[in-house]
Amino acid sequence: MTNKFFGLKQLEGFMGNNIKESDVSFTIDRKLTEVELREVIKYCNHDVEQTMQVFVNQIEEFNAHMGLIKTFNLPLKYINKTKAQLSAIILGADKVERDDEFDYSIVDTIKLDKYKHVLEWYKNPLNKDYSKSLKIDIAGVPTQFGWGGIHSAREKYTGEGIFVNSDVGSFYPSLMLEYDFQSRNIRDKSKYQNIYDTRMKLKHEGKKKEQQPLKIVLNSTYGAMKDKYNNLYDPRQANNVCINGQLMLLDLIEKLEDRWELIQSNTDGVMFKLNSKDDLVEYEKICDEWSKRTRMTLEHDIIKKVVQKDVNNYLIVMENGKVKSKGAYVKELNSLDNDLPIVNKALKDYFTKNISVEDTINNCNDLIEFQKIVKVSGKYKYALHGDKKLDEKVLRVFASRSKNDKGVFKVHNKKDTPDKIANTPERCFIENGDINNIKVPRRLDKQYYIDVANKRIRDFIGE
Repeated sequence: MTNKFFGLKQLEGFMGNNIKESDVSFTIDRKLTEVELREVIKYCNHDVEQTMQVFVNQIEEFNAHMGLIKTFNLPLKYINKTKAQLSAIILGADKVERDDEFDYSIVDTIKLDKYKHVLEWYKNPLNKDYSKSLKIDIAGVPTQFGWGGIHSAREKYTGEGIFVNSDVGSFYPSLMLEYDFQSRNIRDKSKYQNIYDTRMKLKHEGKKKEQQPLKIVLNSTYGAMKDKYNNLYDPRQANNVCINGQLMLLDLIEKLEDRWELIQSNTDGVMFKLNSKDDLVEYEKICDEWSKRTRMTLEHDIIKKVVQKDVNNYLIVMENGKVKSKGAYVKELNSLDNDLPIVNKALKDYFTKNISVEDTINNCNDLIEFQKIVKVSGKYKYALHGDKKLDEKVLRVFASRSKNDKGVFKVHNKKDTPDKIANTPERCFIENGDINNIKVPRRLDKQYYIDVANKRIRDFIGE
């Protein structure tokens, strides 16, 4: 399982498959009858088949794991280790206990004038505390500095024109190599450099599959340096990477902000709106000067439209028409993460194709597109549909037009009064059977989904 937030029943639900519980209780204290035995075998077979389907739907994760094992000739028994654990083994790291977590240093290639006080904030011993952060305006945008990367964005922003998104190529691995910020637990520092060089060579040759295992090692090392259970654990070096990375991006913003409008910044890049395409030459010239000084590389993408709720929720349309999105409302869904897909599609079509949410939703007649999967956790005794107690704890609910249908609730272990299950309709029907290729019934309340979509649009653009 690559997503620990969802159990098997939820994943089955996302795929549109049968999520009904067995009619035979697992607490029967006697020999099962033939009928009961057949039912239990059928139920258990179903779960095994569903597990296989989940595996097939995320086969690329297994292939990535096997790629690491094959590429670096590791024993097959290491299949049960995480990617970060495998990276520690591949790099030959030995655990060393140290007490210098906040003895980080600021590299001398960073040149700040207007925002020098941000650098001084990191130097102040009183701020060497993970509970503290610095929140200030940078280029007119609320920005947060701390211990996990720079974050800023114009909230509820919508714009069209010429935007440039400039990402630092392999930012954290490059910082580790250029400024000797690798984990000090690695016996032979040249290993990381060799993996990086080989990966770059394969990338330039267009060998995406071959370079993937190397990319995993390079990218998982930073996170492993903050994991006290990993042999790469070296929080001082992780802080060196994170802090200098933030200050370098601030440095870049400082050099660009007088000419162009900052739209957002994140862990490894910045986005600016240019006045016209003619500005590109000057923009890239300033970026090249920054790259030469910091020894980092920048990759520029041209964007023609940005719709941004905040730093964690946005949708961008690239110059070539490709859409990229981030955040719960507009993220890219798949068969193992498929909640209210029609609302997700309605938002994307509205923002990128100017199609009304009413048209998108009313023209869709596939029941699976309207599903909401909810799970009642172990903190609750059972779920209720109206007053009816349910055997299932994972439910597939749909908004209902029928006045006879009630809402869904859950009863906490420590009380008897029910709580409404969050983000579910006031009236709904439940269909826990297989809904693939099933059309919507007249009972479905499409207006509910239209209202949800319109509310989310208002959340994005603030109207």
